[in-house]
Amino acid sequence: MKTGIIYPQTELGGDPEAVRRFALAAEARGFDHFLAYDHVAGASHANRDPELTGPYTEMDMFHDPLVMFAHLAGITKTIRFVSGVMILPQRQTLLVARQAADVDLFSGERLTLGIGIGWNHVEYSSLGVPFRQRGARLGEQVEVLRQLWTGKEVDFTGEFHRIDRATLNPPPKRQIPIWMGGFSKAALKRAAQVGDGFIFARTQADPMKGYNFLCGFLEEAGRDKEGYGFQCNLALGTPLDDIVSYAETWRDGGGTHFAVNTMGNGFKTLEQHLAYLEGAADRLSDAGLLG
Repeated sequence: MKTGIIYPQTELGGDPEAVRRFALAAEARGFDHFLAYDHVAGASHANRDPELTGPYTEMDMFHDPLVMFAHLAGITKTIRFVSGVMILPQRQTLLVARQAADVDLFSGERLTLGIGIGWNHVEYSSLGVPFRQRGARLGEQVEVLRQLWTGKEVDFTGEFHRIDRATLNPPPKRQIPIWMGGFSKAALKRAAQVGDGFIFARTQADPMKGYNFLCGFLEEAGRDKEGYGFQCNLALGTPLDDIVSYAETWRDGGGTHFAVNTMGNGFKTLEQHLAYLEGAADRLSDAGLLG
């Protein structure tokens, strides 16, 4: 099992130096991947119809994951990058294909594109994209991305896209892995049909229950779970001494990837987050789960 770490961007005040120090520390301690969440903009929850029920507001800070990864690709050597998850339907597919291809090229094939449909309808409307069609749009986007990443001429007509004999050049040197995330059976079924992996989170739902549903959907889709990515993100506020048991449970249940989360512990400084990172690395290394 590969063990990564989540960048605590909502708790570090948008500090570029914190991004660099955290990523370099994670790489030095042998973490496999660096995961970042995605939101283009925050929105006030007050007086909304329909309501906004997600966990973030206009006060939470986010960096664009692909821009961050492009920067980190130049100062790291081995750590992999995972968007966990990028809200793909609110973005232009061709532009994401170009940006992701370049991150993968400049990083030496270290990108996993994690995608999802999101929950913030204000963000969608601000970007000029219909909110209610986001699930269907995402499924078509995956098909378009994979065609564009071949580097061949693409002539595609779908419900949401019309590409008239266009080529992405230079293409990535491979098909970039596309992982998905979410908390519904619809998200799991979509991932079983077209995804390369899935990102579960202990904060929102029981990941083993979701894992079992996903395995069933993979079987229905005629797909083998061998080679499929099953990641679990650690819950907010997890005590250091509990990390190894959660990681071992996930690995023994069939998980392939795991991510430590330093957030939710009341930390106020980068040094506190780094201390948690070091403590997690010590415990995971002693258990043979890191490096």
